[in-house]
Amino acid sequence: MTLYSNISSLRPSFIGFDHVLDQMQKASQHNQQGYPPHNIIRDGEDKFAIELAVAGYTLDDLDIEHNKNVLTISGDARPKGDDEKEQDYVHRGISQKKFSRSFNLADHVQVMGATLVNGILRVELERIVPEELKPRKIAISQKPELLLED
Repeated sequence: MTLYSNISSLRPSFIGFDHVLDQMQKASQHNQQGYPPHNIIRDGEDKFAIELAVAGYTLDDLDIEHNKNVLTISGDARPKGDDEKEQDYVHRGISQKKFSRSFNLADHVQVMGATLVNGILRVELERIVPEELKPRKIAISQKPELLLED
């Protein structure tokens, strides 16, 4: 049983979050192939990272696009030029297929940068909520007693 297996049971507890629950439901029914494999890491209260295993891909093979609240990471490591000679593989376990992976980001999550080290692409994310949108305490004052006239 996966986290997304019974979304409908969550609806009564999450009022006004129908669009989020719909996205979770859609994600659970989406292609479960999951290529390339990835990790999502929480690094503190408002910092996150997405790591993708992209062995065999170079910086030129990868593309990262952030549009509204969707982060799309794509790659294509197939030979691109005539000077690339095709190898005669006995076994090919390192994939070089074209891929595209999309991640829905919450409001105010910004992409801070990306690095490629030892076949791991790491995309740094941070939630930066503007001051005017942060929760604030509301002072409660006592209502002055009504003055009774004699």
